[in-house]
Amino acid sequence: MEADDVSIREQLFHDRVRETIICVLLFVCLYIVSYLIITHFKKNAEFVTDDDEDATVNRIALWLCTFTLSVSVGAVLLLPFSILSNEVLLSFPHSYYMQWLNGSLIHGLWNLVFLLSNLSLVFLLPFAYFFTESEGFVGSKKGVMGRVYETAVVLLLLTMLVLGIVWVASALLNHSSAMESLYDLWEYYLPYLYSGISLFGVLLLLLCTPFGLSRMFSVTGNLLVKPRLLEDVDETVSCAAFEEASLARKLTNGTSCWINLNVEVLRKQFLSIQAKRIALEMRRRASPWQRNLGYPLAMLLLLALTVVCVLMVCFHVLELLFDDTAMPRGMEHPLLGAASFSMFGSLGATVQVVLILYLMVSSVVGFYSSPLFTGLLPRSQDTTLTQIIGNCVSLLVLSSALPVFSRTLGITRFDLLGDFGRYNWLGNFHIIFLYNMLFAGLTTACLINTVTWAVQRELIRAFGLHKLPLTVCRSTVPFKLLLANGLSKIQ
Repeated sequence: MEADDVSIREQLFHDRVRETIICVLLFVCLYIVSYLIITHFKKNAEFVTDDDEDATVNRIALWLCTFTLSVSVGAVLLLPFSILSNEVLLSFPHSYYMQWLNGSLIHGLWNLVFLLSNLSLVFLLPFAYFFTESEGFVGSKKGVMGRVYETAVVLLLLTMLVLGIVWVASALLNHSSAMESLYDLWEYYLPYLYSGISLFGVLLLLLCTPFGLSRMFSVTGNLLVKPRLLEDVDETVSCAAFEEASLARKLTNGTSCWINLNVEVLRKQFLSIQAKRIALEMRRRASPWQRNLGYPLAMLLLLALTVVCVLMVCFHVLELLFDDTAMPRGMEHPLLGAASFSMFGSLGATVQVVLILYLMVSSVVGFYSSPLFTGLLPRSQDTTLTQIIGNCVSLLVLSSALPVFSRTLGITRFDLLGDFGRYNWLGNFHIIFLYNMLFAGLTTACLINTVTWAVQRELIRAFGLHKLPLTVCRSTVPFKLLLANGLSKIQ
């Protein structure tokens, strides 16, 4: 059918149906992936119980958590997908197969993610938590619906309390506008609430990401085979096997163990030595390329990504001082395919996507490594439903703030779409400038501390100083002692 024969109304209808189908397919894929992730960590005993009512409630809460996790993954992929879509349209401007990838679809995805993320954070996750804790009103009929009624009432009271707090806060900041917009819930209070939630998420990213960038080196090092200087791997494996056999004999000697009540201690020591022996055997079986090249290349890649990120933030600080367009702002009508959002073209856009994903992974690592949130760290087949809800809340806050975080730091020049660009604090120069300075300073400090301490730790292990009876630290091991001990081992 020719394009001239199709009316504008029919064309808009077909475009809307196409965008709806694409959004549904994307969400179904994300939901399946999220369900597989949650089922890997959930505690199966909570969903297979004698009480069918509790099992049904837990399954409903699990579905809500899966929905929230899929929204979180969509929020993480939102900005990278938008940047790559713009580069694809630049590379294939007249391709018939790329007509579905347009500004209307991208803008709709941004609005949908914003709506679902706030809906999940404000209503769905609190409903899931209160639903699992509810028992129904006293005197009412027991069942799932009784719990639904109690949860709905508690959630309504919580909503009224939150709106009251928001109104008091807005009245303290701006009394006149708060009185004029007393009944303007949709246009004033909800955006104000969303702005506060996004600011909290961006501040949480500011604290977690620099710490996570430094922790990425140790986390990656635990996953790879580390090269060891001046170390005999076969001798170390033999010592670990001998110690493991000794602990195994002590465990089999049940009488003395039970009398001394040291069974649990011995079992933990045995498991620790066994894990150490397995790791050493993996290092011994590793090829020379994997042992001597993989780990240094991975460390250099992480260092390069971190340094590039810090340099981009420093350059953005200079842009803020001399260019008003460097401020994060919203874009109402996206013009995709008109120009690249990086001065280096497609290569620069690819680097931006890699940096955005790297920052998100680092923020998650930093979040779970912090002392306040280590209890939320999920464990395979041993994570309770309450912990799953807490993890979904945390990941949703971090992921929904990622587009604003990336644009605020100047990692990308892709302006925020939809309601993401309506936050009140985005236009404040002092907040944006101070935020960039804090991120650059904290990341640089964590990076310097991590690199210097990692080098000293490897030197201490390489030269055997960690076997000294006294506690070895940076201040007690002079550099001359390291050199002297190393030269004696080489000779």
